Amino acid sequence: MRAITIERTGSPDVLQLCTVPDPQPSERQVLVDVAYCGCNWADTQVRAGIYPHPMSYPLILGFEVSGVISAVGPQVTGFAVGDRVCAIGGGGGYAERVVIDVDDLIPLPDNIPLDVAAAFPIQALTAYHMLHTVYRLSAGDTVLCHAIGGGVGSYVTQLAVMAGARVMGTVGTPGKETLPLSYGAERVVNSRTEDFVEVARQLTSGRGIDVAIDSLGATTLDRTYDVMRNLGHVISIGEAEGQPFNNIRERILPKSLSFTRFHLKHIDATSAVWRNGYVTVLEAIARGVLNVPIVKRYKLPEAAEMHRQLEGRSVSGKLLLAMRD
Repeated sequence: MRAITIERTGSPDVLQLCTVPDPQPSERQVLVDVAYCGCNWADTQVRAGIYPHPMSYPLILGFEVSGVISAVGPQVTGFAVGDRVCAIGGGGGYAERVVIDVDDLIPLPDNIPLDVAAAFPIQALTAYHMLHTVYRLSAGDTVLCHAIGGGVGSYVTQLAVMAGARVMGTVGTPGKETLPLSYGAERVVNSRTEDFVEVARQLTSGRGIDVAIDSLGATTLDRTYDVMRNLGHVISIGEAEGQPFNNIRERILPKSLSFTRFHLKHIDATSAVWRNGYVTVLEAIARGVLNVPIVKRYKLPEAAEMHRQLEGRSVSGKLLLAMRD
């Protein structure tokens, strides 16, 4: 099969199109003929060697896939050859075939296309579980989302508005405010020309933000503590701007804040909480009330260009890798 492999970490140029043996499913795995693989910021971190979780090289990138099951392990139940599925796996999705643990599979309704199925799982479910599992979002809450024009930000905005919350956010690139505003965000701050701290205080009449979601780290995360209400909750999901400052205890003490460094895979995939999340999201997509913004579909040999596009920070929506030309 064809696959994009990484022998060593580095720039997008280290992504190499190769022919490798087909993987074989173990007892509780299925083999999926991949239709699409979603491109995520985590992919660029793994490629660059800065992913915060241990990885072994060489490897095949790609956590988020959709496709059709072509083989099942002997202990697999509940799924069969021919089933349409998507999944957040452990890697290997930049390939024509991938093995997935059965617990990581999400069954697809007939009315969800395979491209949409590869575009929502990581970002939409991250947003859902931050708002409704890590935090308990209520109508009237005010949400601050940094990098609101990105993939996770688009789902945070939509899901929070659906729950009756107010949403504000920040962007660093002019034009990226358009999508979240169209989804119902009340205010989007260009962080290069405005002070989000002052805007947040004005928006909440000095009360403060209920829950803040930050994928930037460093200075942005540090200043976010200043805008929180007493007993507010700060959720960190990335460090695109740099590592968080080593002062979390000092920053959360003055207002009794809660702090979570969230990773989606820490939600038990066999739990009712996990199932409720993907069922809720899929139903919202099927009803047309949760939009899945797909920007572009790349062919497998174009994986390096896809990474360059994502790292250019101009994308508002999802980039997909299509396995079939």
